[in-house]
Amino acid sequence: MSKVKYYYDSETLSYRKIERKKRKTFKYILGFLSAAALFGFFFLFIAGHYFESPKEKALNRELQNLKLNFELLNKKFDEAEAVLANVEDRDNNIYRLYFEANPIPEEQRKAGFGGVNRYKSFEGYDNSQLIIESNKRIDRLQKRIVVQSKSLDEIAILATEKEKLLAAIPAIQPIRNEDLTRMASGYGVRTDPFTKARKMHWGMDFTSPRGTPIYATGDGVVIRADANATGYGKHIRIDHGYGYVSLYAHMYKYNVRKNQKVKRGDLIGFVGSTGRSEAPHLHYEVFKDDQRINPINFYYGSLTAEEFNELLKHASLENQSLD
Repeated sequence: MSKVKYYYDSETLSYRKIERKKRKTFKYILGFLSAAALFGFFFLFIAGHYFESPKEKALNRELQNLKLNFELLNKKFDEAEAVLANVEDRDNNIYRLYFEANPIPEEQRKAGFGGVNRYKSFEGYDNSQLIIESNKRIDRLQKRIVVQSKSLDEIAILATEKEKLLAAIPAIQPIRNEDLTRMASGYGVRTDPFTKARKMHWGMDFTSPRGTPIYATGDGVVIRADANATGYGKHIRIDHGYGYVSLYAHMYKYNVRKNQKVKRGDLIGFVGSTGRSEAPHLHYEVFKDDQRINPINFYYGSLTAEEFNELLKHASLENQSLD
């Protein structure tokens, strides 16, 4: 029960009851409620800025966890980029150099993406820059991997071609050392056995008994096996591809026929003395792009260093050839 209040009326010299008007009471209540609402709003404002709700705490923990994951992801990016940079360096300076391919320019490997903004959908957030930079690194890394993958595909093709080239080059001695009587004459100016004049000898003469096996010096296709070339007698020519052709002359008989494919080391015929020949021997020539070249440069596949030096010494003597 509310207290009744009185006031002293000096005119009537008596106490009179204080009666509150309804309008004033309403104003009083409205003011109180407004002040309470303002205080409540102010309290919530302060609390929102300086105190976290359980939901906000959970969201902040999740946000911090995401930031940590992004940091770990960026470290993994650093590691992946370092590994890829090492592969790119070896690709340019070892693989492509070995297979005589042009290195891939740095600007081509690390080129960005022009034109439309690919990351517009990530803009407008608190951590937009972090998200955008991470996506850019992923895109750049993917592009570098694609470039490197294509380069390795090209290297694989070049390696296959290189393997074919190495197998095709005439790289062994056509007569085995154990079957060889001696190295009779080498490439260069020699004395003709019939005219005794000095003239160019375009091949190497290997002295060996009649019937000694002769071997293909590289992979290829037999393009001639006949006696229709002046001076060579029965002879074989093998096209090795890549501009290389080897010739085997003065043979006793053939072990292959025209258009037959042969491998390095295959038996193709036997030593004889047919054609313009003074004694049983093999006259051996090598052509590169239709030009005769010194066969001694191609024996890396069958001779030791000591055997090669001995062969080189005999081939360098300006003696008399056998054809």
